[in-house]
Parts: sequence; structure tokens; C-alpha cells
Amino acid sequence: MPDTVTTSDKNSRHADRMARKKAVIDAAILSADQEKGLLLVLTGNGKGKSSSAFGMLARALGHGMKVGVAQFIKGRSDTGEEAFFSQQSGVEWHVLGEGFTWDTQDRERDIEKARAGWEVARNMLANPEIKLIVLDELTYTFSLGYLDLAQVLDDIAARPPMQHVVVTGRGAPQALLDTADTVTELMDVKHAWRAGIKAQPGIDL
Repeated sequence: MPDTVTTSDKNSRHADRMARKKAVIDAAILSADQEKGLLLVLTGNGKGKSSSAFGMLARALGHGMKVGVAQFIKGRSDTGEEAFFSQQSGVEWHVLGEGFTWDTQDRERDIEKARAGWEVARNMLANPEIKLIVLDELTYTFSLGYLDLAQVLDDIAARPPMQHVVVTGRGAPQALLDTADTVTELMDVKHAWRAGIKAQPGIDL
């Protein structure tokens, strides 16, 4: 049986469908009338947690906001992100770790570095001029027992009202997820590293 639906009919149905969708979206936008500093968590086994956080960092800078970064596990200071953002005004960037625990093989030193790093982060959390803070790979400090989760959550809760915080890392604890305003879990489907391809500048570094 031939298709009797004309192009005009299809266009009309599409217009009707989009009009209904627009009405729903417009109503949702109107109902979202609150303003507050958000706590966002980027977790999961997939690649791109830190990259997503740094995308928000770029967005905030585009709005003229002052931003801060605290990297808790990573010990490298030669990444593309730091090379770029360190050239921008309004960025406070701290590399606070010495690498993963299998690199240092010294738990006491790792704990000491993490706790000293949290003091740096607390200073940023107490500064109302910093509008967005990325706490990169913070979740590992909880799973490894380096930092006290309850104390960290208290410090985050005590931040200035309109300051946004982004936490990245695998295995985010449930208490952090419950406290967060937005949680995204990135899923690992396929990764070049498992095929023997080393980390690539501009993609991984």
C-alpha cells in the first residue's frame, strides 16, 4: 500500500510535536527559580571526569568568574590543562599529590600530603571571591582512608552560598552522592589503553 502521508503532513506533525515539547521545557525553565552554589560529582569508571570538570572551569572563566583547582592524587604538573589554565587570569591551581599510592608506596606520606592538600582546599572554600572550585580526584582520598569524609562534607557545606564545587573521581561514597545537587556517572565502554596505546597529549595529558 503506497504511503499517503504527504511532506506537508509530516511537517505539520513535526511542528505540533515540537510545540508541545517547547511548552513542557518552557514550563520547567519557569519553575526552576532557585539560585544556589551547586555541588556536582563526576564519578564512574569511564574516561572524562576531570575533562568535564575542566570544561566547566573554562565556562566559568568565560563568565568572568574566579576559579580554583585542587588536584589530590595527580602529581604531574605538565598536563595540557594546567599549561592552558595557568596562562589565564583568575585561576588558582594546586597540584597536591605525588601520584597514586602504587607510585609512592608510602601510605603515611600520602596521608600527610592529602591532609595538607585539604587545608589548601579549605582556604579556597572559605574565599567568596572564588566562584567555582574543582576538587579533582578527591574521591580516592576517601576510599584510601586519607581524609575524613564527614569533615570534608562539613567544610564543603560551610562554603559561601553561591560558590560551586565539582568533585571528580571513581567510587564516590554514597554520603557524597546524597549531598550533591548533580551527579554524573561516566561509563567505561572501551578504552585505547587496554589495546596497548599509551596516553596521548591533548587527549589524556
